[in-house]
Amino acid sequence: MDDTAESGLDQSPERTTADLLEDDEDGFVEGMDRWTATKYIAPFVAIGLFDLVLLLGWGLDPLWGFMILPPILFISVLGWIAFRTGFASSRT
Repeated sequence: MDDTAESGLDQSPERTTADLLEDDEDGFVEGMDRWTATKYIAPFVAIGLFDLVLLLGWGLDPLWGFMILPPILFISVLGWIAFRTGFASSRT
């Protein structure tokens, strides 16, 4: 008897980056296309940039204001990659 929590689940084989890129060239992608991923991430980038402009408008020192820009962009890029490769949709 198998006591693991995943014993009853169907496990798909692990996919590598080369597999994802190969599928992208064939037109079949497990995730979604670049444009759809961009549309999903664009509101978060816009909110982050609006927050930056708002902080600078309140008179915050520009050096401190732009210190929040790299995390906004980093998290946005991670989100784009997650949507693009299907990581965000295949976690069930």
